[in-house]
Parts: sequence; C-alpha cells; structure tokens
Amino acid sequence: MGNLMSKAAASILDSTEKMGKVDRSNMLAFYVEAAAHYREAAKIAERVSVPPADFTDIVVAGMGGSAIGGELLKDWASGKAHVPIDVCRAYSLPAYVGEKSFVVLASYSGETEETLSAFLDAVKRRCMIFCVSSGGSLLAFAEKLGVPYLRVPAGFQPRAALPYLFVPLLMLLENAGVVSGVREELAEALPLLERICSENASDKPVKDNFAKQLALGIAGTVPVVYGFGFYRGVAQRFKQQFNENSKVPSKWEFLPELNHNEIVGWERAGKLERCFSAIFLRDKNEPAEIRSRIEITKTLMPAASKLFEVWAQGESTLARMLSTICIGDLTSVYLAVLRKVDPTPVETIALLKEKMKQSGIKEKIIRELEKLAASR
Repeated sequence: MGNLMSKAAASILDSTEKMGKVDRSNMLAFYVEAAAHYREAAKIAERVSVPPADFTDIVVAGMGGSAIGGELLKDWASGKAHVPIDVCRAYSLPAYVGEKSFVVLASYSGETEETLSAFLDAVKRRCMIFCVSSGGSLLAFAEKLGVPYLRVPAGFQPRAALPYLFVPLLMLLENAGVVSGVREELAEALPLLERICSENASDKPVKDNFAKQLALGIAGTVPVVYGFGFYRGVAQRFKQQFNENSKVPSKWEFLPELNHNEIVGWERAGKLERCFSAIFLRDKNEPAEIRSRIEITKTLMPAASKLFEVWAQGESTLARMLSTICIGDLTSVYLAVLRKVDPTPVETIALLKEKMKQSGIKEKIIRELEKLAASR
C-alpha cells in the first residue's frame, strides 16, 4: 500500500486507549456498529406509509450529511426507478418541480436553513411532500401543515445518522411502488456490514485492518476519491467524511467524466503530486469499459503518486455501496486519530451558522411558514 507512516504513527492505531483519548466522543463506535444502526433504521422505516402515486419526478432536498442519502438513493435507483430522481441543495426547488412532484425534505436537525426554505417552496407549489428528521422546526411545521413525516432518533451528528436518513428514502420509494427489492438487498447487506466492521474495528491491529492501513497510506495528503456508476455518491461520501471527521481538504470525481478533465491535472503536477493521494473505488463486476479506463488512468498518473483501491463486497447494489461506505467512514476516523483531532466537533460549520443568524434569513423563512400554517 505504498510508503506507510512510521511505526510510531501506526502504534497509535494499535492502541484503543490512545485512540480513545483523541476520539473523545467515540465517533468510531458508531461506525463500528453500522449494521445495528441500519437494522434499526429499517425497523423505523417500516412505519413509512405512502400510497402509490403517479409521480412525475422525485426531489430530495437537503444539505450536507442529510443530503448524501439522496445522492445514494439516486445512484442506487438509477437503473430501477421509472421516474427521475434529483437532489436539491439550495434555498429553492428547480423550476420544473410542481404539483405532480414528490419532494422529500431531509434535515437531521430539522433546523437547516436551506431545507426549511425548500420546504416552504414545496408547500407553496402544492407538491406531494414527505419530511425526514429527528425533530426541530421542520417536523413542527410538518405537523401544523398536515404534511406526512418520519421522526428518526436524535442525538447523532448528521453525517453519522446516514442509516436513518438513507434507509427511509429507500423504503419510501418501495412503498410508493417506484422500486422493488429494498428489503432483500438490506437482508444481504446487514451481515456483510457486521463482518466488515468487525474486521476493521479498533481492536484489530494495523496488519489485519484495511481501514487503518488506508488511513496510514493517505495521511499527510489531500485524498482524491474516484468513483463510477452507483459509486458516484459513495465517492462523495468519502470526501465529506474526510472533510468533517478527518478535518482535511478532499475532493471527489467520477468516471468516465474525470478522463476528460481531471486526468490532465496530474500531467504536470510536479511537486504538487506529493500533496495528493488517489483512492479508486472498485467492483469485481465493474463494466469492462470502466475497468479499462481505471487501469489506463493509473498508468497515466505520476509514478510517485500514492494510489489506493477500495474493493466493494457483496452481490446486490445496496450491499456493495454500503460495504464501501463502511470502509470510508472507518478510514476517516482513523485518519482523524492519526492527526490527533477529535472527529466529532465541526467548529467551522457551527461558527458559520452562528454568523448566518445575523442575516435574519432563517427568521424570515420561519415567519412565512407560520403565516402559511395560520391560514390552513
């Protein structure tokens, strides 16, 4: 796996005590118990009741850790759903969204400014609406306006709450008759996740722990994650986890698009190449044309580049996606530990939200929602 860090650095990852002193809120434990959370999310999602409807399109509106479930849903359903699925990360919905659109508002806290604005927009356009949240203003107004919703467990960081924000979306589509096979794919994925988490848990030494090895390999670099097909959103998830957990810059791209621009960026990277590492997401069933592109792309990258591969496991699309996400989540925490930064706090985001309060934008959105609720 290339030139790993010193034995001293590796020893940190071989000591649960040392890791605990850095990961003070025990973010790692959540990811190690991923299978249990996906299982619980599936039970909660069984309460989702949406009658089959003639949607023209589906839009998942959210931000950050609450929106990535929509991206994963879009990728998973790309070859299954008979209606288009889009993800909206903005204050207002796309112009095409209307009364025949099914809009899902996902905000773990229920207080996300942009998502509340999109909710207001959806209500005004008389869309078919469903909300997923742990509470907050989103669910409060969903109740006042008679909008169906699912309340998920509170107390997690939004990025850690992925099981509770992704699985309900899958169930929503299946219960609405848009897709099928969700429960069968989950049934395969859960025991697979248990095994992967066990193999990459904190008590497994570096020599037997792929996630720890990957963290050591990319330490000191800006990780660039390359996906393809239904690993597009998975690559984005890796990037976001490196940002929020590891507190490092990161980026993501996908094939074949990256072969038409990204690859040229490595052409004359010079000394910059030492600052980056590349992680290719792989699949034993990847299309021949993608496999060829990956192998050729690797040969065109600088010889000194740090290149790594994460191979998906499982048979179903969902199992393969979740198995890869699991490795990325764990790697991001191990990288945080190596950097001696607590993965849980996101101080910059909290600071930005505090400064945004001064603009009064959220208060204006709340006032408009209150007027709508009062008129019903």
